Amino acid sequence: MAISSVLLVCSLLFFFCPAFAVDSKNNPADKLVAVINANRTAGKFTKLFDNPGLGCIALQYIKGYEGQCSEVGDMKKPPDSDFADKFAPNCGVLAQTITPITGRFLGCQSKYVSPEEAFSSFIIQNSESLKILHDKNHTEVGAAVSGTDGGSPYFWCVLFSNGKRNSSFAFENGQAKSVHPGCFSGNNDDCSASTRLAISGSGIWPMLVVVFFGVLYVL
Repeated sequence: MAISSVLLVCSLLFFFCPAFAVDSKNNPADKLVAVINANRTAGKFTKLFDNPGLGCIALQYIKGYEGQCSEVGDMKKPPDSDFADKFAPNCGVLAQTITPITGRFLGCQSKYVSPEEAFSSFIIQNSESLKILHDKNHTEVGAAVSGTDGGSPYFWCVLFSNGKRNSSFAFENGQAKSVHPGCFSGNNDDCSASTRLAISGSGIWPMLVVVFFGVLYVL
């Protein structure tokens, strides 16, 4: 009886959460960066370096909204001081390696969508979005996605910077601290459990029309 129960539990885990046994292909932040770079290179713009330190900062940026979708798009944002005082220490990023944020995209939705759908829904809204995406000042990018309290709403964040590869947003010990829930680009890691479940189930969920907001910062 006990053995049967164990087998049943294992079967359910693999049925509902197949991402438990797969690699970083289940990181939607990596996929979003790939879509961003594909769009830039198609337009004859340079490919951006996928900086894991910047990606981790993007995940911390999401946490600054504390799950409040209503604050997205109202020009509300975490204080700039949080980058050095909170975000960097939480990621294990050396504060002195932080470089200016040259642009950002931030979106929130009630249901999980694919990175391609997120890109077309909130990054490419209008000519201003394209201006942000194709800005020549960008040299690197970091993306993150995270659910809230084990589920919806789901936040997507993309941060751009003009730092130098292998010197900006550098980790103290060469790798990021564990910063779940959620996931960020550039570190070859899967998403945490709640977001993995959304990814694995997204194929059977109906796609919804989602509104995202993009804002450009020039510091």
